[in-house]
Amino acid sequence: MTLHNEPKRDHPDPPARETLRLRVGWLPLLIGVAGLAVIAMIAFALHASSTTDSAPVNLVISNQMSDILEVNPLMTLGTPAPAFTLTDQRGATEALSSFAGKSVVLTFGDDKCTDLCTLLAEDVLAADRDLGANQNHIQFVSVNANTFYPSVAATKAWTDSHGLGHTANWHFLTGSPKGLTALAKKYGVEVDLDSKTRTIDHGTEVFFISPTGDEEQIGDFGTQSANTAEFSHSMAQLATEMLPAGQQDKVGGPSGTGSVLTDSAIGSTPPPIELPSLDTRIPSTTSAYRGKYVAINFWSPVCSICVHELPAVQRAAESLGGSATVIGVDVSDPGGAGKAFAAKLGAAYPMLSDAKGSVAAQYEIPGLPFTVILDPKGKVVVRHPGEMTAEQLEYILNTLKTEAPAGS
Repeated sequence: MTLHNEPKRDHPDPPARETLRLRVGWLPLLIGVAGLAVIAMIAFALHASSTTDSAPVNLVISNQMSDILEVNPLMTLGTPAPAFTLTDQRGATEALSSFAGKSVVLTFGDDKCTDLCTLLAEDVLAADRDLGANQNHIQFVSVNANTFYPSVAATKAWTDSHGLGHTANWHFLTGSPKGLTALAKKYGVEVDLDSKTRTIDHGTEVFFISPTGDEEQIGDFGTQSANTAEFSHSMAQLATEMLPAGQQDKVGGPSGTGSVLTDSAIGSTPPPIELPSLDTRIPSTTSAYRGKYVAINFWSPVCSICVHELPAVQRAAESLGGSATVIGVDVSDPGGAGKAFAAKLGAAYPMLSDAKGSVAAQYEIPGLPFTVILDPKGKVVVRHPGEMTAEQLEYILNTLKTEAPAGS
């Protein structure tokens, strides 16, 4: 399944909503600093006119948060979110008004998705942990975009299989195909249906809705979401800032988004990895693969999850062919057991030995498994903690290649 990163523009949209959806990175190029000031003034006027019965939300959005969530730090939208009445995975009827007085993080999901939507589940779980006492005031809501499978049983199965079954403030909503289609259009979310395969492509917008029912920000759930610690922390922080000041408790997670890492943070270009190879027939440095996207998967033979992940990474490597490179790094394995471990699991992609864990420390790997993706110039574009499926790895690499600027 493919997920669109940009909303479709073939239907009427309120002016403030459309203004907000201009991506942050394009704004200076399109209109310059003076233009930004003008738009900010217009947005403020629109916000004031639409929220006369409530105090405006004052969001504090850092540059790091705006980058990872792809929100606009210069303005708060403050327009009423389209209403809905649907059924969640528990069979309960939920309306947008049901969440009045709480912040809502709203997405559109696919109840048959096995790739990026899986990352959404991981991010919601991590964000919920970061929320702490704020959990009671924040709801994570996803609307089913897959009208081929609109049943409550399908949304419940997806919820349970992705570890969200016991998350009280998670709601995977569904309804009639006609109603779901209409709601996606109201929110400006593109959904493309393939009746032959009964699969869908859908937009990845993240809507931050205030306790008064207003859309305050619209972000994007793209490949940056693979950096679970930072994306989930940012999502939890922004949702918390929409609450009244008296309800806001400290959000856990990274002390400063993007500030924990040094030379291996997203956007940095760390030195090439130079390590002995588990197989002397292959290059022992990542610099040999410059010119391609490279996925570096850190693992260990004592990692129980890696028993499942290494075969998945092998499938992804086979599917990608020569279009991208997958490298394994056996961490803290001075006895060299990794070679036999990898061979037993059929992992035949290039493997390097980080016997002392020095490279894992340089990349500030918090646990195993962990995957870092470098672009063709060696820049870090994804940091993903935990297990990664073949579908996730293929999706992320294929998306990065598709979206790469010409000549990169």
